[in-house]
Amino acid sequence: MQYLIHLAILFAIYGILGVSLNLVVGYTGLLSVTHAAFYGIGAYATAILLTSFGVNFFVSVIAAVVISAVIAFLIGLILSKFDDDYYALASFGFNIIIFSVFLNWQELTRGPLGIPGIGKPSFEISNFQFLISNNLEFLILALVFLALIYFASRFIVNSSFGRILKAIREDEKAIQIFGYNTLYYKLAIFVISAAMASVAGSLFASYITFIDPSSFWLMESIFILAIVILGGLSNLKGSLLGALFLILLPEALRFVGMPNDIAAQMRQVIYGVILILLMLYRPQGLAGEYKL
Repeated sequence: MQYLIHLAILFAIYGILGVSLNLVVGYTGLLSVTHAAFYGIGAYATAILLTSFGVNFFVSVIAAVVISAVIAFLIGLILSKFDDDYYALASFGFNIIIFSVFLNWQELTRGPLGIPGIGKPSFEISNFQFLISNNLEFLILALVFLALIYFASRFIVNSSFGRILKAIREDEKAIQIFGYNTLYYKLAIFVISAAMASVAGSLFASYITFIDPSSFWLMESIFILAIVILGGLSNLKGSLLGALFLILLPEALRFVGMPNDIAAQMRQVIYGVILILLMLYRPQGLAGEYKL
């Protein structure tokens, strides 16, 4: 049972990451490979505030959102000036820069040693303090955050703001003719997406109780991007489906009978082949409405 709860918590965390990135990649058509950086900023903000300053978890989440939004605004000012492949390459570079900060700013992040002993969420009501001390309670909290992020994202994409994002994806120059400042919209959705990703980072840090830079390397950004592309571009439910698929698939392959000396390698091969086949024969993803 604890194993299933663990997988469900990971699904909630990566569901938040997938939904938030889909706003940028699926709805706006911007290939961002820097989502793990904001995921990491959220995790480090919560870890540092909880371990060094004794701040309440929920306060640390708000702080993480603000910090991520400010950094995303500064990065987005530059990224918004690029298009297509150049946007992806620039976002790739920023992911490496932020990872390098995590790794080398040892006075703040402890570098490769990581930050241990991160506390669990707690809140106080009428002098009664409640501590989330087991995984089932944490799962409920993670699902609440996932629901908030999902419905906030749904509100965005169904609004006039969301319709402009789709227009930018289809033909940015055409929407500019009608007087829309597309740089503003691209920057705004990038900041919103980064702020949402930081919430997933806060949950991850508190759940695992230990973080280090290796959890937020470039490959993590690619994994999150795979969730979006596999689940379905321009479809929020598809992001949840992609997160569920990519969380459960490696675990399911553990139960396939293979010799112990090659089991790990064969699981990776099967995992990769399935992803390649899906990209070849279903390029818009499992539930997608748009091809990147």
